[in-house]
Amino acid sequence: MVKRTSINRLFTLLMLFVCAALLTPVPASAERVYLDISASEARKIQFAVPWFTNKDRPTQPQNYGRDVADVLAKALKFHGIISILPTQEYSGSQQADWRSLGVDYVVLGQYVNDAKGVTFEMRLLDVAGNEVIMGKSFSGTTQQQDKMLFSFCDYVIKELTGSPGIATTQIAFVTQLQNAKEVYLTDILGRTIRQVTRHRNLIVSPRFTPDGKALSYTSYHSGNPNLYLTELNQNKVTRALSRRKGMNFAPAWSPDGKRMILTLSVNGNPDLFLLDNKGNIIEQLTNRSGINVSPTWSPDGQHIAFVSDRSGRPQLYLMDLRTRRTQRITFQGAENVEPSWSPTEDLIVYSSLRDGVYQLYTIAPDPSATATAVTTDLSHHETPSWSPDGNQVIFSKRDGKNHQIYAIMKNGSFQRRLFSFPGSHTYPQWSKY
Repeated sequence: MVKRTSINRLFTLLMLFVCAALLTPVPASAERVYLDISASEARKIQFAVPWFTNKDRPTQPQNYGRDVADVLAKALKFHGIISILPTQEYSGSQQADWRSLGVDYVVLGQYVNDAKGVTFEMRLLDVAGNEVIMGKSFSGTTQQQDKMLFSFCDYVIKELTGSPGIATTQIAFVTQLQNAKEVYLTDILGRTIRQVTRHRNLIVSPRFTPDGKALSYTSYHSGNPNLYLTELNQNKVTRALSRRKGMNFAPAWSPDGKRMILTLSVNGNPDLFLLDNKGNIIEQLTNRSGINVSPTWSPDGQHIAFVSDRSGRPQLYLMDLRTRRTQRITFQGAENVEPSWSPTEDLIVYSSLRDGVYQLYTIAPDPSATATAVTTDLSHHETPSWSPDGNQVIFSKRDGKNHQIYAIMKNGSFQRRLFSFPGSHTYPQWSKY
């Protein structure tokens, strides 16, 4: 009897020990908890980016250290989940009481200038844990300065969210100056701008290839709206992909880059055609069922969404590329146009005409889905395109007489104008790289 009681007691103690072990929280260092970048109710993370110090003269503030810290701070803020503590709150010094200032993370940067260029050493300090959780070193020419800062920014975003940042990506758009429209490229902050086309004519619908190495677009410079492709590692050669009589419009590249869907009017009616990446027709996808334009692929390559006026007014339709079954998915709004499928989820953003104003909406690719408004202000919002991480949308917004490029988080927050370039800007597209 005594032995049985002792055994039962030991068994009970053992079970209590096991339960206690299971209920004990896992230390933060054992499992990284990532922040949800898309949560609308989340508090923004407070960052401080004090002025970088010159490693050879650490006690002497330099204008260069202030300027590069400002670039990095703007790139971090661009992601929509980070707020930056103004440097005047702590005089830009790397020695401050960050806890009392309410800071969550601090970037501590040093640099060395020499004849070859610049070297950056950057560390990310977790204030609550009082520990450096990441450090990176970059070396390059002074012309590569922004690229190095943007790369570190993307590492920081990945450390916080589990997904890479988008600071190193590019944005393409069409700018009208005088009587010509040309395609330009820029970084996310608009610090470096590059002209891609020089046709001195009308250009529309630029589209990056999935690998980000080339840009396709439709140009009228020969008299017919033809489709061209320019490799972005050079500035001299442009290759024609489709010069069929009539429309050669707005290619949607398949996720693997091997095919594209193009609007052609070779048979009189604007229809969708499946082509290979050399411009050869594989198959006609729609056949005289209204005007069919603006295709966009699903991330898995199994479906497309597109615009058709087969029901009388432009609406969004979904096509299963395996069966060719087509369903209408928008039923609210006078017109629904310019769909763009998220690269990370089953969600489509598009421009919807509501009460005389084009607003941005998102909808799941399902006939029973309900659309959600992204914008509500009384200005036209057109040609939306997703960010590579699926958290933001870039679009063209009518701003007075001109159009300007804006971005917004997919939950409708943090709408802002991105650039201040001369001219009117339309057809923005975001690259993955």
